[in-house]
Amino acid sequence: MTLAKRKILIMVEELYNDREFWYPYYRLLEEGAQVQVVAPRADKIYTGAAGIKAKSDLAADQANPADYDALVIPGGYAPDHMRRHPTMVRLVSEMVGQDKVVAAICHAGWMLASAGVLKGRTVTGFFAIKDDLVNAGAACVDREVAVDGKIITSRTPDDLPAFLKAIIAALA
Repeated sequence: MTLAKRKILIMVEELYNDREFWYPYYRLLEEGAQVQVVAPRADKIYTGAAGIKAKSDLAADQANPADYDALVIPGGYAPDHMRRHPTMVRLVSEMVGQDKVVAAICHAGWMLASAGVLKGRTVTGFFAIKDDLVNAGAACVDREVAVDGKIITSRTPDDLPAFLKAIIAALA
């Protein structure tokens, strides 16, 4: 278990991509990490695009970035909902500011853009948000995973194996 003693947050909001949430959630647990679900509100049930339910453990304003090693942000339409909550955006910004691993897949690049952490970074994401990433100051590449410092990004659920390998390697 390569991630024993590591504490990881995974964000959730309505219409999250079920695979992009549950694959990292269970894969990181398999590696021994403690994984907590963070959302705008604690103890709330959020429904994924495929209808699978996920319950939040804590609200974003309860999460102290200093207590965690990484933040994972799944895509789907959830990032569009997440970025409507200043506490969710601030959490992303603070995690990057404290040099923590921040991993975003698919549409989750929207959260990086909203947090203002993309200037001068090389990232990837779902092709439909490329303009948003570029307008936020990033160089956008088309590959299964892009690692720029401790920011890790991927494009789609098909990239999940490479995405998780990069996250685990960054935390090992």
